[in-house]
Amino acid sequence: MSIEDRYKLNKEITLIDIANELNVSKSTVSRALQNHHSIGAETTKAVHELAKKYNYQPNAIASSLFKKSTKTIGVIVPILSHYFFSTVIAGIEDVAYKAGYKVIICQSHELYEREVIVSKTLLSAKVDGLIVSVSKETVNMDHFQQFLDKNIPLIFFDRLPTGIQSNSVSVDDYEGAFKIVEHLIEQGCKRIAHFTGPLNIALAQNRLQGYKDALRKHHIPVNDELIYECGFERTQGITTTEKLLTDQVSVDAIFAVCDPVAIGVMLTLKQKSIKIPHDIAVVGFNDDPTATVIDPPLTTVAQPAFEIGVAAADIFLKQVIGPSRSYIKEVLKTNLTIRQSSLRKNR
Repeated sequence: MSIEDRYKLNKEITLIDIANELNVSKSTVSRALQNHHSIGAETTKAVHELAKKYNYQPNAIASSLFKKSTKTIGVIVPILSHYFFSTVIAGIEDVAYKAGYKVIICQSHELYEREVIVSKTLLSAKVDGLIVSVSKETVNMDHFQQFLDKNIPLIFFDRLPTGIQSNSVSVDDYEGAFKIVEHLIEQGCKRIAHFTGPLNIALAQNRLQGYKDALRKHHIPVNDELIYECGFERTQGITTTEKLLTDQVSVDAIFAVCDPVAIGVMLTLKQKSIKIPHDIAVVGFNDDPTATVIDPPLTTVAQPAFEIGVAAADIFLKQVIGPSRSYIKEVLKTNLTIRQSSLRKNR
């Protein structure tokens, strides 16, 4: 069957069809489509014209198997709708697309089982690398270890897991927490509660340690009754605040592990007619856009989300170009952003 007859029957046109039509080899057609210098200009022109005429589309799967590269990067985030994660993804995509890579984005919805499923899916899709921020439930790392075992670049960002060694990009969570708690102390706060994230995640551990060390520096005893393990969602900020109020724990400030939790704290306090910051100061971590529109505006720690994504993608490219036995670990700085939710002095 001629190439024209196949085309009329809506059959997929292949390299072999073009090669047969021009009476050349399949490899010649393949090289001509890539404008390889070994193929003459006349043959290259004929191949391109025929490919265009019959709408030839390269087989991406076959090509990737031949080249042992799919030119794709897998990205797993806990919640895609969060401003922080969507901004990190923008940074990843900015670097990836310039380097000729596509990005496949998956979300775990904070569920370990779903994280395992999507990671296996990406592994089956033969992604060239994986960039991931783990779910709040993740403790077992076997599904990520598979990438390392196959020498596929693995980069964790923001939520770095414990129990596995790999490349990573994070911010100085300890320093950010220390600075914001010290700011509260400078505002006269002495009974500062901390709504920490799940303690199986390194950032929650580091922010908790920063909180404790800031108290100790200013000779304020660390009171375990003021530490509540929370999640990362607004609803968890609400329920944890309700628990604190039900327990009748006396506090003059609350340091939330992230801005969504802090927003939940503020909404609950306002519903209970508790004045912010007059009665209780509230601070967060992330600098989510909602931090500037809530009343009063939220004091927080700003993270360079876009730069985190850029750094993660850059590490991937370095690992692809020249794989190294040593892991790259980048730690970016944060900025304390003071707004009205914590300003108790001169109020």
